[in-house]
Amino acid sequence: ALAPRRGWVFLGLDQRLAAAPAVVSIAPPARPYAAAAKTAKKGSQKTKQEEKKKKQGSRRWPLMSKPVDDVYLTWYYERPSYDVEEAVGMLKKFQELDFTYPKQYVYINVFLDMALQKKKKVDPFSSSVLLPYRFTDEMNKVLVFTENEEEAEIARENGAAVVGGVELIKWILEDEIQADFYVAVPAIMPKLIPLRNKLRRKYPSTKRNSLGHDIPKMLQLFREGLEYMVQDERVIKTRIARV
Repeated sequence: ALAPRRGWVFLGLDQRLAAAPAVVSIAPPARPYAAAAKTAKKGSQKTKQEEKKKKQGSRRWPLMSKPVDDVYLTWYYERPSYDVEEAVGMLKKFQELDFTYPKQYVYINVFLDMALQKKKKVDPFSSSVLLPYRFTDEMNKVLVFTENEEEAEIARENGAAVVGGVELIKWILEDEIQADFYVAVPAIMPKLIPLRNKLRRKYPSTKRNSLGHDIPKMLQLFREGLEYMVQDERVIKTRIARV
């Protein structure tokens, strides 16, 4: 809208604006629902071009040369990789520079190839491994199932936390007795079926090396061993040492 002001050059504009009839603008009626836009058919030429543009826009090519200093855009360069000895040496150096705890744990991420033939995959699993060098004084609590007195004595001598037979089933079901791992001899397995749902993956099994006749070997594995588990379908994240 024009508001006439005094001092304009156009003479008589005040009179013409005053004499002009008022114009009332009527807004178009509101549409409560907008018409849905036509979606492009799957596989159409337009959709393919849009997907191609998105891929081209998000792609970043690493540069051939290495950065000249320690301030740079990381996505322009390939991520550096080091062998184990060099990486551990760097951790020790960083520990001294950062004044962090000298006995802190060293963690590792292991990426597994879980693919099988005919588009099948290995199911995520957990297991234990006996490392050549122990880095912690912690001992796992292991329960041994056996009804043989000689085997029970061997289990006690090798550090078993709890040793017993079917009398332990009731206490385990009621959570009166708990352990980190459970091992057993084959003779008692038919009597331990009530514990299958309770113990689940900790139920004694030959696949997990928790079922057998060599009680000292099983106790050493599960008392001193490191338990690891496959996460996110193919990744093992665990600690393996101290700095």
